[in-house]
Amino acid sequence: MQPSGTQIKVADVAVRTMAIVSACKHLEGPLLPILHGVQQEFGFVPGESLPMIAEALNISNAEVHGVATFYHDYRRAPAGRHVLKLCQAEACQSMGSERVAAMVSQALGVGFHETAKDGSVTLEPVYCLGLCACAPAAMLDGEVIGRLDADAIDDIVAEVRR
Repeated sequence: MQPSGTQIKVADVAVRTMAIVSACKHLEGPLLPILHGVQQEFGFVPGESLPMIAEALNISNAEVHGVATFYHDYRRAPAGRHVLKLCQAEACQSMGSERVAAMVSQALGVGFHETAKDGSVTLEPVYCLGLCACAPAAMLDGEVIGRLDADAIDDIVAEVRR
């Protein structure tokens, strides 16, 4: 994955994107696996890669762009060193996820779909982590956290600021 804050050369995007396309093109419905591979490679889906994918799959640029922007997990810019996802599904809402989101946003100085200026953290909403019995829930760098309260939020903020 590309470290956040680094510039990627367009030629490098092309070579690496086309390697992913070549590895996935044979699959039935290859667009989603290709986009996942590109995001895995770069940490986001560079805009420069979209027309290359469209041409290789013989589909329109609009179709590739539409799919890449429809799904929330595809990023259009590099994420921070940490990614914090706060559940906003109904069970978590009923247990105070909106209050948790406000507290986290204030503590980190970022809102949903934003990355801190220092590149430390990206805050994203997610709609159900499967921890409804432990609501409100979050995921920090792939690890789930349940029963968020002020102490848990303080721990999360300290972790992402390290």
